[in-house]
Amino acid sequence: MNTKLSKNLINKLLLLVSLFYVNSIYSSDNFETNLYNNYGIVGTIHTPSARTFEEGVHGVTLYQGTPNQTITLAASPFNWLEASFFYTNVDGRPYCYEIYDVVCQQDFKDKGFNVKLRVKEQGVLPAIAIGLNDFAGTGIYSSEYIVGSYGINKTDFHFGIGFGLLDGSDQRFKNPFSYLSDNFNSRPQLAANIGGSFQLSRYFSGETASPFFGVSHALHKKLMLKAEYDSSVRPGLVPFRIPESDFSFGLDYLITDNFSIGASYERGDYASIKFVYKNNPVKSFQKSEYARGERRRGDNKYTQLINNLEANGIGVKKLTRSANAIGLQLTQVVHPNLRVVEDIIAQSARDAGITEDIKKDIEIANLLAVSELDDAYERTASTIYERRPGRKYTTNTRLQFRPFLAAREEFFRGALLVENDTEFVLRENLFFNTNLKYSVWDNFEVLYIPPVDTFPAQVRSDVKEYLNKMNDGGVLIGRAQFDYHLTPVKNHHIMMSAGIFEDMFSGAGMEYLYFRPDTNYAFGIDIFKVRKRDYSWRFGHLDFENTLATANFYYRNYGTIPFDMRVSTGEYLAGDVGYTLELSRSFYNGVQFGVFATFTDVTYEQFGEGSFDKGLFFHIPIFGNLIDYTWRPLTKDPGAKLNRKNTLHDLLVRLRPIN
Repeated sequence: MNTKLSKNLINKLLLLVSLFYVNSIYSSDNFETNLYNNYGIVGTIHTPSARTFEEGVHGVTLYQGTPNQTITLAASPFNWLEASFFYTNVDGRPYCYEIYDVVCQQDFKDKGFNVKLRVKEQGVLPAIAIGLNDFAGTGIYSSEYIVGSYGINKTDFHFGIGFGLLDGSDQRFKNPFSYLSDNFNSRPQLAANIGGSFQLSRYFSGETASPFFGVSHALHKKLMLKAEYDSSVRPGLVPFRIPESDFSFGLDYLITDNFSIGASYERGDYASIKFVYKNNPVKSFQKSEYARGERRRGDNKYTQLINNLEANGIGVKKLTRSANAIGLQLTQVVHPNLRVVEDIIAQSARDAGITEDIKKDIEIANLLAVSELDDAYERTASTIYERRPGRKYTTNTRLQFRPFLAAREEFFRGALLVENDTEFVLRENLFFNTNLKYSVWDNFEVLYIPPVDTFPAQVRSDVKEYLNKMNDGGVLIGRAQFDYHLTPVKNHHIMMSAGIFEDMFSGAGMEYLYFRPDTNYAFGIDIFKVRKRDYSWRFGHLDFENTLATANFYYRNYGTIPFDMRVSTGEYLAGDVGYTLELSRSFYNGVQFGVFATFTDVTYEQFGEGSFDKGLFFHIPIFGNLIDYTWRPLTKDPGAKLNRKNTLHDLLVRLRPIN
């Protein structure tokens, strides 16, 4: 090492330890002191820890500091993996661009992506994690770290080494990775227009590295005390002020199980505040309570079974009986998990006094998702009940907030919308879906700066033009779409669609899917003719149109590391050709976290800043609604896909999420 830790630093660290030290070892990784830090990463104040939340946890952190204000969304698809993306406003650093004669009139805006991998749980030795911050953005927050955490009762100690932004300590020492290769000796400078790009040569590089330390103590169940030695570079690319101290102190107070507030005094210089929402909908999900169906004089056990099932959101299309079994053809879209459906069927049968074995086919939107009624049973079965198809609809009206991040005009813009989703079931396999919006309030009219480096076919980068029209009044049409489903041959499914598919495109087309309920793979193709909608959100169109053809392959892994994979290849909205790789984790209650990357025949130079399309997405049930959100480092035209309400695969695997 080039330098050693000074006695002064060691004495300060010992002081911190003594302030929070208690006896008895506690070897769990789920400490009461686990909370998101100011940057939405599980850690202390600014520095990270080796802790991660259990799988399914997601959270939002709002931080007001000096000079930056940051919004971070974090998710834990596995209990050993944490991923987050952030959007920040940096005071004192100009946001310069020469468009519309607007030059450096506001503060810098930035967004990026963070990831942490816990490689070892705590035992006799500490928990260990490695992480990368801002590894796919502009890189002004770029840093890497290796960190260990060790818990003693209600106190958690964190100690690590940092690179990049975390290499600002006076106690720097030689980069340990430089002993492996001279390539780690220097950290490449940030190149122009690299936002959204991966710069592998920067990771864990630099002539030196710096130590950082932190400690958290749960004073009681609701109050957490924190202190840390912060090794962040000051001022660096982010114009932090030269600190009075390298130590920061803070506290976090749990208002509820899901909401907390935190305050910090950072580096002897300024105070900050943060607000955190954290939830685990996977853990909190509860099965629907069983409801007994209507009982009428003269009903037999089969009628009662039908009444019980339909009282619990499971429709019965047909009931048959053989010598030793009952056959049910069921339709349902209410329950998100096959186990819940099977529990309801078993309870309904017991309640109706049925002792025979039950075989079942379960359909979603007239597509066979579960198949147990084989030919051998059908040959001997007689029909007891068969439902006549009827018309019905479901509707949901809610208050919805639509955010718009990363505008050049301002840190954060948004709209408060009254939004309605309605599905009309015209026949058992014919559906009409609508999405209507009305803007109660929005400030999108200030979005006037056009995007830079747009593709000749502008299919997504003109999103501001659509947002600007939200405040013009009247009802906005987000979707008005017909879907016709059929299964002409077992395991071979077709969906034909026409209408307004999404905010920006309408058209018509079809999708084919080969799907066997007893396998973990599926494949198919889709072909759509689309037209660009005009900016009024009504029925008009712009001149642009295109025909899209895509081949899709799906795979579900149920092993030690469960995941969904989708690979698609074909033509995209802007006319470019390539492929998309998508990896995700889904849970039994509809929660899903995923990442994607798209590579097309558009060159890095043509694509511009960002090099290729990539991002993350999540689907989270919250406040009674499903929140769908997709984040990209940059909104570009190449690699853009049509956003349809459902794909055949989405519908058919609805009952089979990975638990």
